Amino acid sequence: MTDPEATPFDREAINRKYEEERRKRAVEGRAATRDLSTDEHFSSYRDDPFTPYVERDAIDDEIDVAIIGAGLAGVLAGAELRDAGIERIRLIDGAGGIGGTWYWNRYPGVMCDVESYVYMPMLEAIGHVPTTRYAFGHEIRSHLDAIAQRHDLVDSALFHTTVQESAWDEKSARWILTTDRGDIIRAHYLVVAPGILNLMKLPAIAGMETFRGRSFHSARWDYAYTGGAPGDPVLDKLGDKVVGIIGTGASAIQAVPPLAESAKHLYVFQRTPSAVGVRGNRPTPPDFAEDLEPGWQRKRMENFSAVMSGVPVERDLTDDGWTHHMAKLANPEISEGMSMDDVVLMVEELDDLVMEEHRSRVSEIVHDQRVAESLKPYYRYLCKRPCFHDEYLPAFNRDNVTLIDSPAGIERVTERGVVVGGKEIALDCIIYATGFEAELTPLPRRAMHPIIGRDGVTLADKFAEGPITLYGIMTSGFPNMFLMPAPGLQSVVTVNYTHLAVEGAEHIAATIAMLERRGVRFADVLPEAEAAWTADVVRTFEDITDFMAACTPSRLNFEGDLSKVNPRRGNYGAGFGDFFGYQKLLRDWRARGDFAGLRLEEGGDCAR
Repeated sequence: MTDPEATPFDREAINRKYEEERRKRAVEGRAATRDLSTDEHFSSYRDDPFTPYVERDAIDDEIDVAIIGAGLAGVLAGAELRDAGIERIRLIDGAGGIGGTWYWNRYPGVMCDVESYVYMPMLEAIGHVPTTRYAFGHEIRSHLDAIAQRHDLVDSALFHTTVQESAWDEKSARWILTTDRGDIIRAHYLVVAPGILNLMKLPAIAGMETFRGRSFHSARWDYAYTGGAPGDPVLDKLGDKVVGIIGTGASAIQAVPPLAESAKHLYVFQRTPSAVGVRGNRPTPPDFAEDLEPGWQRKRMENFSAVMSGVPVERDLTDDGWTHHMAKLANPEISEGMSMDDVVLMVEELDDLVMEEHRSRVSEIVHDQRVAESLKPYYRYLCKRPCFHDEYLPAFNRDNVTLIDSPAGIERVTERGVVVGGKEIALDCIIYATGFEAELTPLPRRAMHPIIGRDGVTLADKFAEGPITLYGIMTSGFPNMFLMPAPGLQSVVTVNYTHLAVEGAEHIAATIAMLERRGVRFADVLPEAEAAWTADVVRTFEDITDFMAACTPSRLNFEGDLSKVNPRRGNYGAGFGDFFGYQKLLRDWRARGDFAGLRLEEGGDCAR
């Protein structure tokens, strides 16, 4: 990091610049999106371009566990359940195969920005060593498929299948699931695992439906139009095409370099620049795993989570931009005797150094300083999810790449292209690299269908004022239902979502196995138990609305709409949460085996 003694800052000038840039983007309607479930023009954007739809007969059966979602969370839940001895399991997903967000995100250059050795789960069990430090999407998707195949989850899965309703039936003590393909599935247990980035976001821009060229979302990449293939970024059909890509977040940053290499001309439409740090991807050394002891991946995951949580470690095993920058800003080292004002000043000074490092990197890489200035991020580091890439910024040195800086957004789309600043830019193709709805999107919306518990109460109704759960995993009135822990659901938040998913899958599978061994008809949460858990979450909630209000609008601050801040969507422990405290709590609960906080019905008798 830059030497603070050698880099003086005019902090007042920086704060004025931050506020100036925020105001440019605080425009009415910036968060407007299209509802792709009903939109007559764009609902087809959700169609699967990767796997052919195959007709099949409707299924009517009874199983042990239905898992809604076949992404990373659902696959891990299924694998752990299989390892726990549960036999009849069905994954259900609207996609044509395993992978979740990694099934849909097949755009050129897609990769994970969290180190693959901690992000790709069950490496030891599968016997796989990632080929690069940060794995590309096709390798992650193949690995998740290998986990599902190893645990016999694929043949019984229902793909290209959307659950229309999940309803608890008191008489049979079963969850009854109905689907868009006429299926009726009766499950003793229901696991809701839709993932955290499952709702494709398409902005509502005037005139989008009038465009006569080709357009698509980056999560449904049209290789038939562009050429190339997943894992092959040579888009050989774009040599005579003028392409516009809307967005400069994680998806666009990865897709821009292949597009720049292939297109006749590429226009990049930017609303807010990302902070783009060094990625430093490299092949995994051939001897990487030779001296690793059993359990190495779990230890590496916990090392990364410890660094990111501010827990002291002997050595930072990951040693990348996440641990250098975000970890230090999210969990500053506070010395004894420091006042809150001292802490705030220290964090802001550190933030200034981090952001100036990112801005200096832009100046060093991008030759045209007018373009470089537009690419520089002017906001606090934690205001917007940081990105990491080594080929994105150099792409703007190419003659066939033009940055269109439009802080207030695109004015409209026409038959021929896009209008910004009153000027029409003609395009052959528009790519909406606008990502997914935020991780804090309420679970009932992410589940994408009504979940109906006892007495006809829906999960959406129960969570209308915010979630109320036990451990972020179960909720009263919805017996035998388990929620994979996720942001905004009263568990904890981590940069490496896989680590949280591993803990959640292990807990859910072990709990269901314990209930099965005991012969339980159903398990429901005691209202007083979830009330106490929710009260603890609310009590430790850190109100950072002042910080968020000063941020440029992004998905992390609800695009500037702070009315959506809700303490009930907080975490176990302050801030991002106490990951290791949460982990210990779940493990201790399982070890005791007393089902504390639950009401059990065994053969008609109730037990606590």
